[in-house]
Amino acid sequence: MLVIVVENAPPRLRGRLAVWLLEIRAGVYVGRYSPRIRDQI
Repeated sequence: MLVIVVENAPPRLRGRLAVWLLEIRAGVYVGRYSPRIRDQI
């Protein structure tokens, strides 16, 4: 499982993270990922 917490991130980065991960709170992303997606992140 992957957890990413961001502050003051540009909207483009937040959008990219939202493609692969679930945003449970503002700036907090969680999810499972495959090796291919891990390389893209």
